This record gives sequence, structure tokens and C-alpha cells, in this order.
Amino acid sequence: MDVLDQRSRLQQYDEAVLKTGPDAVRHAGASKINVFVHLASDKDAARWKAAYDAGTLVGVNDETPYGYGRAVDMGCNVTFSTSHAESLAAKVVRLALRVITGFDYIHARRQWAAMRDADVVWTHTESQTLAVAAVFQRRGLQKGKRPMLVGQTVWLCDQWSRMGFWRRALARKLMPYVDVLSFLSPHNRSLAERLFPGTRCEFIPFGIPAEKFEKPRMRSDAPLKILAVGNDRHRDWRTLVDAVIDRPEYALTILSATAPASLAAGHDNVEIHQARSNDELRRHFAEAGVVCVPLSPNFHASGITVMEEAALAGVPMVATDTGGLDAYFGQDCAHYVPVGDARAMADAFARIAADPQGARDMARRAQSRMLSGAIDADSYIRRHVELSEALIAPAATG
Repeated sequence: MDVLDQRSRLQQYDEAVLKTGPDAVRHAGASKINVFVHLASDKDAARWKAAYDAGTLVGVNDETPYGYGRAVDMGCNVTFSTSHAESLAAKVVRLALRVITGFDYIHARRQWAAMRDADVVWTHTESQTLAVAAVFQRRGLQKGKRPMLVGQTVWLCDQWSRMGFWRRALARKLMPYVDVLSFLSPHNRSLAERLFPGTRCEFIPFGIPAEKFEKPRMRSDAPLKILAVGNDRHRDWRTLVDAVIDRPEYALTILSATAPASLAAGHDNVEIHQARSNDELRRHFAEAGVVCVPLSPNFHASGITVMEEAALAGVPMVATDTGGLDAYFGQDCAHYVPVGDARAMADAFARIAADPQGARDMARRAQSRMLSGAIDADSYIRRHVELSEALIAPAATG
């Protein structure tokens, strides 16, 4: 997929936002929309900001959770969900209900006093989406009597076939209370359109802050330093390790809390540990000759955050071709390899090592993609704002 194809996908989304008609979008000077951002209980905005200021929020992050606070500069009033003090017994009940339903209903119910005055609620995963929908359903709040809900989902479609009948039935029952289901991958969206035909589904590309970046440079160190980062359940660490064992020309570092340490046993060119600070993570990116995102099959663009971080760091990328990553970075921006193919992955590393200039040029194209404004944090939040405006305007005028 070339850059024009990628832009076409995003243009299709932008047109979809306005499908209620051009008059549906608020004009400059209109009253601000009130946004309530409902996040997981451990993503409290105050705690996020404290970790951000301390440098312990590892990765390229905004000072507000996932950058949603940027909507303030786009004409919104933004309120975040908050964590609540609770007794041990209350916590046990809350978590038990979450295990049964798959979402944290009690945490969402505790937010109602702040949520009810919003024009629109945004969520970050299906756990929060279904929890908010359940609050609306339990209160008997139909459309027009409640805030609009733009509910993002991440793993729901991946898990659907393995979910029990009761959970699937519950999710379908709650979908009428979700005004838009948003997805980080066009693959997820396409599947959801079949699963939930009565619910509007949109692809909103995820983006991280792109204000800071390092220009791509020639990286010709030997051995080739391969960096892999991430904790997502769809990381395929086994294939990556198989691609480098018994190959002294490669030195692999995996930064992960979920990669089994046993994978490195007996292999001098493989190390596995966690990055404890942003300074440590930046050092690894600066030293890397290539960043690899090894994946098992998925629908939700697993690994896109790391690819965006690598692009900003100016490092060439190798990634497994699954999940819709090519909707963000085309074939000219990264080397894509088939799922589970260690030989193809090793060959991609060899091509990067043999052609440092070509690898740098590829990294430049990926970084240009990030800096174009198509897939950064601002564009991610702006699309939420535009979509919310289009949803709210007809209700306000009708």
C-alpha cells in the first residue's frame, strides 16, 4: 500500500464523520461540547500526570491519558473519570462483577454524577464502553436522554469467538446504547460491522505525540542491534527469537514484562528485561539498528504504538503483516513479514544490515508519515472531536 492509498483510507473516515451532512458540524464560535472521558480505574488522570512528571510513564505519552486532554485546545470541555477509595470488600465485589461480565460496571456507575452532564462520553477499550452502556441501560436512558457514547474497542473482535454465549448476548444487548463503536484498525471495524449490523462503526487511527523526534541516520553497527518492545498479548516472541538464535550477526534486546525469560536461556545474543524509565527506553531506541514488532494474528493493529515510537526515533522497522498496521505505515515505510515466519524475519534483518542507506530512507518515509499530521495524537483526538460534533449537532437542532 502506498502513501496515497493510506491517505485515501483516512479521507474515507473523514467523509464518514460528516455523513450526517455539512450542517451537522458545529461552526467556529459555537458553544463548547462537554466531553467525559471514561477510563479504567487504574488510569486515573491525576495518577497518570504524576507518573508522566516523574518520568516513570514509559513510552511516548501525553501528559493526559492517551492525549484526550488535547481536546481542550480543540474547543471542548474535558472531564476525566476518577478512581474512588473503596474497602477491601467493595473492591472484591467490583472485581468479581468485572470477571463475570467482562467490564467494570461499578467503576462506571460511580462516575454518573460527572458523566450525566456531558454531551458525549469517550472510552478507550470495550471494557469501559460496555460499562458505560450498562449504566445507560440500567437507568433506562434512551438516545436523546443521555450523553452520546463514542466507545472505542480494542480486543472485543479478537476475543469474540472465545467468549461465552452469555457474554456475547450481553454485549449485543448493550450495543443500542453505543452511538459509535470506534476501532484502531480497519480489520476490526470490518468484523464489527458484521457482528453488530445495527451499530455505526468507525476506524479512528491511533496516534502518539509527535512533537519530539530524532532524524533518521545511517546505522551500520555490527552486530545488528534488534530492539523489540511491548507487552501486548499478541506479541510473537518465539518467532522473533527463532529468527536470531545461532546468528552472531544479530543482537536482540526484548523490553517486555510478558516475554518469558526462558526464551533467552542459552542464547548469548538474546536478552530480555523491562525498561524502567523513559531515559532507558530512549537509550535503547538510540542504539538500535532496527525495531521489530513480532505478532501473532490479530485484528486490532497490535504493535502500532511501538511502530509510531520507532518512526519518531528514526529507526527502521520490521513487523509482522497482521492486524491492519499497513493502514498506518505502508510497505515503503517498513519491512513486513508473514505471520510465524522466522526465516522471512531473519531475511528482513539481513536486508537492513546490508543496506544502511536504504534502511535510513525507509525510516525517513515512516517518520514523514508521522509528521504529516495523519496519525499523531492531535489527529487521533481531532477525529474524536469532529465525530462528536457531528453526532451532537442533529440532537441539538432536533
